[in-house]
Amino acid sequence: MSPPPGAAAADGIAPVASAAQRLACAERIQAWAEERLAAGPPVLAAGRDPDAERWYLRLRGVDKDVVTVWLTLRQRTLHHDTQVMPAPETAREETFAFLLRRNASLPGIRFALCAEDAVHLVGEVPIGRVDADELDRIVGGSLAAVDDCWDTAMALGFAGTYRRRPRRR
Repeated sequence: MSPPPGAAAADGIAPVASAAQRLACAERIQAWAEERLAAGPPVLAAGRDPDAERWYLRLRGVDKDVVTVWLTLRQRTLHHDTQVMPAPETAREETFAFLLRRNASLPGIRFALCAEDAVHLVGEVPIGRVDADELDRIVGGSLAAVDDCWDTAMALGFAGTYRRRPRRR
């Protein structure tokens, strides 16, 4: 028996989405992104890569001025990725330990090292689970996680060059 739409199989792997499921998901993402952009801040910009099933939302952050969340439609899942900071220049181990400890409290996202040891937030959900509420959770959770760790991670990873500034309201 196959799992219901949107559920993972017994082995934890989401089923391969059909062309119709991928198209429906792409249409949901596009409509959702347009609605969020029209609503205004914190969404500053939204768009789609014309050569791929990939969207971005640029958000106004509190501590980090701009946070960009990328949404990429894959064969089975919607992958999301947000660059948090470049590779730390100082206190690398302390910076990574701080971020790894944060992973335990993040809902459906995690800190990861990506190209050139840059720190990203990443996650994925099965295509069948993608709806407006899930997209809000992904984007809102990414923005909150970046804002929550930004000052400390930058102060550790760029000691001497990064200076905390007063929080905007």
